[in-house]
Amino acid sequence: MMEAVVALLMFVNGEIKEARIQDSMGMCLNGKRKAERTYSESVSYKCWKGTAELEDNIDGSKSIKKLIID
Repeated sequence: MMEAVVALLMFVNGEIKEARIQDSMGMCLNGKRKAERTYSESVSYKCWKGTAELEDNIDGSKSIKKLIID
C-alpha cells in the first residue's frame, strides 16, 4: 500500500540503511538531533517527506518497504 509519509533516514557511507516512519516533521527533526549526538563520520541522518510503499508488521504497526523517489 502506498502512503504519504515523513521518514527519518539513516545513511551509512552515502547509502540508505534504515527508514523509520515518523508522526510529523517536528518529531523527525527531534529524532535526528538525538541520533546525531553520537557522531560517526560514515553515518548521517535526514528527514524526508514523500511517498513510500508500506507493509504491515505482525504487531499491527507499519514499516517502510520501499521509498518512492520522483
